[in-house]
Parts: sequence; C-alpha cells; structure tokens
Amino acid sequence: MIPETHEAGLVLAIGSAGIDIVGRARQQLERGTSNPGLVRVSEGGVARNVAENLARLGHPVALLSAVGDDRSGRRVLDQAREAGIDVQHVLVVPDQPTSSYLALLDSTGNLHLGLDDMRVIEALTPEYIRSQQDLFACAQAIFVDANLSAKTLAAVFRLARRHKIPVAADPTSTSLAARLGPHLADLWLVTPNEAEANILCPQHVEHADPHGAIEAARHLVASGVRYAIITMAEFGLGYATAASSGHVPALNTEIHDPTGAGDALTAAVMFALLQEIPIDEAVRLGLAAASLTLRSAGTVAENLSLELLYDQLT
Repeated sequence: MIPETHEAGLVLAIGSAGIDIVGRARQQLERGTSNPGLVRVSEGGVARNVAENLARLGHPVALLSAVGDDRSGRRVLDQAREAGIDVQHVLVVPDQPTSSYLALLDSTGNLHLGLDDMRVIEALTPEYIRSQQDLFACAQAIFVDANLSAKTLAAVFRLARRHKIPVAADPTSTSLAARLGPHLADLWLVTPNEAEANILCPQHVEHADPHGAIEAARHLVASGVRYAIITMAEFGLGYATAASSGHVPALNTEIHDPTGAGDALTAAVMFALLQEIPIDEAVRLGLAAASLTLRSAGTVAENLSLELLYDQLT
C-alpha cells in the first residue's frame, strides 16, 4: 500500500539519460569487416526511458539526471519535455559529453554487443540528491537505475526512508547489479533479468528456467523486496511477493529492436501497482508494454497507453 500522504504525487526517475545508437545487421554478422544494416539514433538511458513510458501512460514524472552541455543533451531535454517529463532539475554539465549507448543487433534483432559511455552520471552526487529534498517530499514513488554510484544510491535510499517513499530499481547490467545488493530490504520493486538475478541471488538461475526464476524472485522477497520480477526475454518472467508467485509467458512478438523493452516493462508494472492493480495483472501489462516496445523502431513506443496495453492482452 502506498502511503496516503503521497497518493497524488509524482514519480521521481533518477539515473541515466542519453542517446542510443542502435545498428541491426541485415544478414549474418561477419567479424573484421563492414556489415550491411540499419542504424537508428534515439533518446535513451534507463531512467529516462522509464520516465517517458510513465509519462505516456499518463502519470506525472520528474527526471533527475545529468546531460552534457552539447547538442545531444539539448536533444534529450527537448524530447523529454515534449513527452511530458519534468526536466527542470536535470543537471547540464559543461565539461562532459551526454551519455551514449551503442548497440549492435544481429539479423534476428537480438543484442550482439553493447557499449556505453556514462561518465556524465558522476555529476549525480549525494549532495545533488540531498538538494532535491522538496521533490522527495511530494513524490509517490521513486525509480532508480544502477548507473548511480554506490554513495549516490545510498543517499537516494536514505531520503526515501525518511519520507516513506517506495523505491523501484533496475539493476541495469551484470556489471552494475551488485550496487543494489545492500538495499534489497528497502526495495518496493526490482526487475532484474536472469543474468542480473544471478548477481543478487546466491542460487544460479539457468536461462529459460521458469522454476529457477520464481525461486530467485522468492529469494529477493525473503531479502526484503516487496515485488520481485525476473525477466527471461522470450520466455516471459517469474515473479514473487510475500503472498504469491508465478510464471507468465511472453507474448508472441516479432523483434524489431530489443532496446528499452525491459524499461517499458518496469514502467508499466510500476504504473499498474501505483493504480492498485493486482500484481498478477500488473506483470501481464508489463509484458504487453515490452511487446509493444520490441516492435517499435525507437526505444519507447510513442503510441503507448493503458488501453493499448489491455488490447495486447486480449
């Protein structure tokens, strides 16, 4: 249950915002040479993606992030405003480039390799987080991604506890997931994939193993997480709460681009839970949002709406 004092508040999305450059091969990839393909550029970053999905679903959201004082940074901020995100508190850093993510997809749309440059995120210091206390005081929920430093994450969780705000988190990658380990007891929602779950849980989750995903979700709940979801790409997800658990298969979807699908799932589940939709229905809405994003040419499905999510399920 969300504390009554925050019922009318916004979601604070805290973390990365930048530019995605995604290339998809048109045939089998060959090493050491140029490959014919399709390349797109769009706004990205985990926190920014979650914020845009929430805004398109109609929930007020503010972004706490950092961009460079460059053309890419201005593009990110302009697009976010147009999508309905409050960006007035985003830092513009003069001596760092805006974050970027470079992804190479194979001809089937699956990720072959990803590179990111997130140096500007270091500007999100504990001092910056503490300077946003007024926003925390009126927030209904917080989303964080693990691009934040360990000290900045600790500052976020301290303020969240002080104001009794539920926190959702995405481990972001296997190299960053361990940063959430000390904060499991303070998490309202966490959405790792199988590889990230193996960082947060002692037991190993095999790929495409629903039982293992459910057990990992149960372990996270036993560690203090209220809602734990382990995503398994085309094999759906396993979830657990203190009262229930289960596996939900993915929707049959042709993959155009997987970038942002997990962020869409997280945002849709957050939105549903904040609307007091039961968890078994919330995770299905999350899978519907992921399916829409997989079929989209960009990182976020621009036609996203709650009605469209229910249409996917029927």
